[in-house]
Amino acid sequence: MAAELFILRHGQTVFNAERRLQGQCNSPLTPLGERQAYAMGRAIAQQLGHNVQDWQIVSSPLGRTRQTSALVCHGMGLAAAQVKYDARVQEVGLGDWEHGQIEQLLQQYPQFKTRNDWYLDAPNGERLPQVQARLAQWLAELGEQKTIVVSHGLTGMILRAMLLQLSYEQIWLQERPQDALFHYRNGDLSKIAVDPADLQPTISVAGVLANG
Repeated sequence: MAAELFILRHGQTVFNAERRLQGQCNSPLTPLGERQAYAMGRAIAQQLGHNVQDWQIVSSPLGRTRQTSALVCHGMGLAAAQVKYDARVQEVGLGDWEHGQIEQLLQQYPQFKTRNDWYLDAPNGERLPQVQARLAQWLAELGEQKTIVVSHGLTGMILRAMLLQLSYEQIWLQERPQDALFHYRNGDLSKIAVDPADLQPTISVAGVLANG
């Protein structure tokens, strides 16, 4: 099991703003999402100081996490080329529900309004044991390597639950913030809030990648 991790969710995307399900499809970051990603990188740099180079950065290969990890690197003063991509930390596959409007699904399945785990009912979607298996394999390979992982809302919840040995019910009571990240160290988890409001709105993913 990893000794120390920073666990990040990607910044806000177009689908997030439209209240659509993404799963393993993709939509790009919004301007707010870009600022959130950059703010997370700055927050990590403040936490680590001169020890930034001791950490590896691993990202889901989906487009929104690629954008986020590039901006996180920019906020840390690192080149985006340092990011390693690993499909084992990508989002839970939501099958036939990907692209769907959340409100429409809740109208179609009103029983979901009292459940926090309804995502796992997606036709042709991934199931919890599948996600846990790929994350467990990834964690086992990390060893003692200090790692910053850029992942997703549902996958991040499941990962944190595995690290903390939470019950099934507790998994789905966790937060999925895009204006905060989590620091895991030797069994303890702390939340680090970021404030993208005062950051320049002109931060460009394309520009960062071009200079990457």
